[in-house]
Amino acid sequence: MKYKYKQIWLINLPIMVSLLMEQLINLTDSVFLGHVSQIDLGASALATMYYSAIYMLGFGFSLGAQVVIARRNGEERYTEAGKVFYQALIFLAVFAVLVFALSKLFSPSLIRMAITSDKVYQATMHYIEWRNYSFLFAFPLLAIRAFFIGTTRTNILTANSIVMVVCNTVFNYLLIFGKAGLPRLGISGAALGSSLAALVGLMFLIIYMWKYVDKKRYGIHPVFDLKLSFHLLSISVWTMVRSFFCIAPWFLFFVAIEHLGECELAAANVVRSISMLFFVIVNSFATTIISLVSNLIGANKTEQVMPTCRRVITLDYITGIPLIFLVLLFSDSILGLFTNDMAVIQTAFYPLCVMLSTFIISVPAYTYCNTVIGTGNTKIAFLFQMINITIYLFYLFILSRSPHIPLAVYWTAEQLYVLVLWGLSLAYLKRNKWQSKI
Repeated sequence: MKYKYKQIWLINLPIMVSLLMEQLINLTDSVFLGHVSQIDLGASALATMYYSAIYMLGFGFSLGAQVVIARRNGEERYTEAGKVFYQALIFLAVFAVLVFALSKLFSPSLIRMAITSDKVYQATMHYIEWRNYSFLFAFPLLAIRAFFIGTTRTNILTANSIVMVVCNTVFNYLLIFGKAGLPRLGISGAALGSSLAALVGLMFLIIYMWKYVDKKRYGIHPVFDLKLSFHLLSISVWTMVRSFFCIAPWFLFFVAIEHLGECELAAANVVRSISMLFFVIVNSFATTIISLVSNLIGANKTEQVMPTCRRVITLDYITGIPLIFLVLLFSDSILGLFTNDMAVIQTAFYPLCVMLSTFIISVPAYTYCNTVIGTGNTKIAFLFQMINITIYLFYLFILSRSPHIPLAVYWTAEQLYVLVLWGLSLAYLKRNKWQSKI
C-alpha cells in the first residue's frame, strides 16, 4: 500500500469540498448579516465561535472513531469497522441531547460574563438560542461522516454538503430578511436557517447510507457493545478535548477584540470568514492524513507514513498558495462582499495580510499534528494542544493588557500557535516510537 499524489488528492477532494460547504454555512451568515448591521455581524462571530467550540467536542469524538474505523478498514476487518461506527452513532446521538440541554441552561450566564456590550450580548443570544438545535442533527451526522472518511468512501460527502449549503442559503435569505411572507428574524433567522440545513444534511446521509452502503459487509445493524464503546471513548476523549481547545481560544480571541470596539469586532469577523477558506484547505488534508496514516499502520506499512505526510504538505501548498495571491490582488472586492462599511474594510486589511501569511506555517503544523492522531496516540496530541493553548492565552493576555495594540497584532497569536504545534509534533514523530495498534 502506497498513497501517491493522485490517490491522496482523490480521497481529499470530497472532504475538502464538504468542509468548504460546511464553512459556507457560516460564511453565508456573515455575508447576509454584514448587510444588516455592524452589531449583528460582530455578534455572529462571537456566537459562531461559541457554538463551534461546543461542536468540536462532537467532532473530536468523530475523529477518534474515524481513526479506529480506518484501522479496521486497513486490516480488512470490515464488520468491525461497521460495529465501531454504530457505537459512535449511539454515543454522539446521546451526547447531542445532553449538550443541547446544557447549552440551553448555561449559555446565557456564560455569554453574559464574557461580553460587555448589551447590544452585542442580546444579538449573540438571539443567534445561540436557535443554533443550539443544530447539535441534535450535526452530531449524528458526524458519526456517518467518520464512517465514510475512515473507509475512504468520501464522494458522497460532497453532494451532502452542497445540499446543506443550498438549503442554508435559501433559509437564510427567507428568514433573515423576511421574504415569501415569513417574519423578518435577522440574526435569529441566520441561526434557524443553519439548524434546518443540518437537519436536511442528516436526513440526506441517512437515506444514502440505507440505500447504497453494503450493510452486511460492514455489519451495520443495531448493536451495543459496552467494551468497544469504552475503548472508543478512551481514544476519542483526547481528540474531543483537544478539538474543543482548538476552537475555544478563538472565542476568547473575539472576546478580547470585542473590548476594542464594534468596528474592530466586525472587521475581525470578516477576516475570520475569509480565513475559513484556508482553514478548509489545511483541515481537509489534515483530516485525510488521519485516515491514510491509520490505514497504513493497519496494513503494516509504517515506513510509508512520513513520505505520505510530505506528499500531503506539497498538495496543500499547491492548492493554497495561488489563492493567497488572488485574495491579496482582489482584497478590496472580497472584503466588500461582507460589508459596505468602509471603516470595517480598512480596519480588516492588515489583519487579512497577517492571516494569509499564517497559512504557510499552518500546513506542516496541522499535517504533522494529525499524523500523531492517526497513529492512535491521541493523548500525546492532546498534551501538545494544552501546551500550545497555555502559550497562546498568555500571549493574548499580554496583548489585551497593552493599550493601543492594532488589530493586526492580535492575529500574530495564531502564528505563534501553529509554530509551537509544528515543533512539538515533528519532534515527536522523528523519535520513531509511535507505531501502535488500537
